[in-house]
Amino acid sequence: MSDFSFSDDQELVALNAQVHADPEEFEAWDKLVRAAEAQEGGLHRNSSPGAIASTRDVYDKLLSRFPLFFGYWKKYADLEFVIGGTEAAEMVYERGVASIGTSVDLWANYCGFKVDTNHDTDVIRELFERAADSVGLDFLSHPFWDKYLDFEERFESQERIVAILYRLIHIPVHQYARYFERFRTMAANRPVTELAPPDVLLRFQEEIQQSGATGKDLEQELRARIDGWHLELFNRTQTETTTRWPYEQEIKRPYYHVTDLDDQQLVNWKNYLDFEEGEGDYARIKFLYERCLVTTASYEEFWLRYARWMNSYPGKAEEVRNIYQRACGTYVPIAQPLIRWFYAAFEEAEGRPGVAAEIHSAILEKMPTDIQTIVSLANVERRQHGVDAAIKVLSNYTGDLLATNSVDSGALISEWARLVEKNMGDVQSARSVYESNESSNFKSYAFWRGWLQFECEQATSGGDEASQYQLVQSVFGKVRHQSGIPRDSFKQLAAIYFEFLKSRGGREAMKEFMQLDREIYGPPSVANGAKEV
Repeated sequence: MSDFSFSDDQELVALNAQVHADPEEFEAWDKLVRAAEAQEGGLHRNSSPGAIASTRDVYDKLLSRFPLFFGYWKKYADLEFVIGGTEAAEMVYERGVASIGTSVDLWANYCGFKVDTNHDTDVIRELFERAADSVGLDFLSHPFWDKYLDFEERFESQERIVAILYRLIHIPVHQYARYFERFRTMAANRPVTELAPPDVLLRFQEEIQQSGATGKDLEQELRARIDGWHLELFNRTQTETTTRWPYEQEIKRPYYHVTDLDDQQLVNWKNYLDFEEGEGDYARIKFLYERCLVTTASYEEFWLRYARWMNSYPGKAEEVRNIYQRACGTYVPIAQPLIRWFYAAFEEAEGRPGVAAEIHSAILEKMPTDIQTIVSLANVERRQHGVDAAIKVLSNYTGDLLATNSVDSGALISEWARLVEKNMGDVQSARSVYESNESSNFKSYAFWRGWLQFECEQATSGGDEASQYQLVQSVFGKVRHQSGIPRDSFKQLAAIYFEFLKSRGGREAMKEFMQLDREIYGPPSVANGAKEV
């Protein structure tokens, strides 16, 4: 919570309290930013230290929670330029491009800022090259490339302009034709060494020399062949652009926002990724994933897909880890624990079971009653340290749940019994787990379902059929007469028992089946027994 204790602006204080109470409410953040910047009639270099510090704090917290809002990085950088100067603004830009490195707009703004505030052309070019590596493959990257070309035009650096255009004619971008025409026009008056790689030039020269051409004829023929080669590049780039256009035109929101995407947008991203993966260019596939995950950052299925794709390449463990950490640390709410379970599985597979356990513990700090996470943690312990370690986890969390009168404890009891039966092969001890926890779980559907299914399974594994039938019958009797589960849940368990009677019952089973069917599912007038005529 930012410190506005120095301010008597009650609206500002109220907005600050609101975002502290609900940090996911973006509209309140937006109002708070505008109110903070408006302090003292608008912040400037001579504003009070309290106003400046509190506004910086608001931006820092907002962008810590929503780092993909490129517009706020730009606004923050503009503010820092006013109150702190060039270096302060650059620091914000650096944080911004580290958080959202695929933002064409943010990189273009940063490069423009650098051009306006720095006179070292080498430093500026270095930034442009960093930006080209980050966003140069974007289908809509022309605002950045235009800015880069404009910068070189200031110095009339024809060689550098041609080099930039030569890079561009290989990339399927929206305005590829415009760049190609400019490149072709300039190429007519540039040295051939600038127009093609050395191996291509050498091949053309050897072919021309073999044909007997010399002097001007050789030069003209060489340029003609280079131009033809450029046309082939153009046609290939045109095809690549055209095949991507159907996916690009369906992207209605290419930026991050807190609101959900409609199903059509999600399907389009999936199809686009399918297409790009089919093309097989690692750099382009990776870039599209990064671009996609700006828009779909809160959808764990896309993070999982990215991690799985990256994990298909040998030696990419750190990249995979980074994907999981970004998803779990910032973007996917902890209420969606699936990707965190996969992250834990990845770390365990990489030989770091302690990290896997810590990931589970972090989930349980926020959701201490999440049964699937508790069971998953127990299985981490089982795999690494044995069944007793797993049972200890289940026992501890069962106690915690019972202390809060939670019916969810029954699910852990069932898992506990399953571990004893399946992993230790001790059926009687597993049965004892249920028997000893019956009184404390009599309202738990998961407990009774687990026990009933357990006894049904024992009845299918050989042995004394009569005794096993009695055990199943006994548990169902407890479900019917002693449990505190709702009637609808009881009917679900009755269906399990009925299926047991039909598939495993003896000669007299259908008598019991018909009686129970009448009493459980019949009208109230017949539910209490037979009628006299």
